[in-house]
Amino acid sequence: MGVRHSSTTVPTAAARARSVLATAWSCAVTTEIGRDELVGAHSVTDDGRLRLRPPEDSALAAALICAPRGEPSTLIEFADVAPVPLRDRIRARLWLSGSLAHEDGHLVFEPACVVLHDSHGEREGVELDELALTVPDPLAEAEARLLTHLADAHPDAVEQLTRLISPDSLQGVVRVRPLAIDRHGISLRLERARGQADVRLPFHQSVEDVSQVTECMHALLTRARLSTARRGRPVGG
Repeated sequence: MGVRHSSTTVPTAAARARSVLATAWSCAVTTEIGRDELVGAHSVTDDGRLRLRPPEDSALAAALICAPRGEPSTLIEFADVAPVPLRDRIRARLWLSGSLAHEDGHLVFEPACVVLHDSHGEREGVELDELALTVPDPLAEAEARLLTHLADAHPDAVEQLTRLISPDSLQGVVRVRPLAIDRHGISLRLERARGQADVRLPFHQSVEDVSQVTECMHALLTRARLSTARRGRPVGG
């Protein structure tokens, strides 16, 4: 099943891309010579460019020697993995194509094309100027901690949030898990025996930092309790 959004307030493709770059620990790098899986070997500059530290015995290191001017054409792939265990944990893939060059003693990747491919098959190009000017979501670094805490310590809160979802969308659902959280809202994964769907619940205001998440989550839960009362359902039932 496809994704259903209860709000159009979602992060831009550039913001999602910058958040993936800021939080991913590994990436796959492909050149004419071969493919490397780099772990803990990249960093991101303020303008969104990548600095790479490939092992000396890597295909990438060989490509740098063999390529004209030492600037091989390169494809870099990042996976955006949901921190909470659920089906299909890859939420998106970020592809960057471009070239590598040495700059001030660093190996720098200069992107020429950036594409964000989400788990529902939609692909969106990211303008390079927008990528350079955009910053990661303010919750990006804390997202894994926030979602795992919600799933492990507050499953009752996750259940309450489903009261904000239309009953038709909950038909056949066997498990609900927190999928993502950003400055604009939280997304839930609705798992069925066959298939799944994602539902987005918007915050009443955009979050500027982690300290505001508790207030926004409490507001969502209050709405959920009021929705339960209107439906005539017990809050805990």
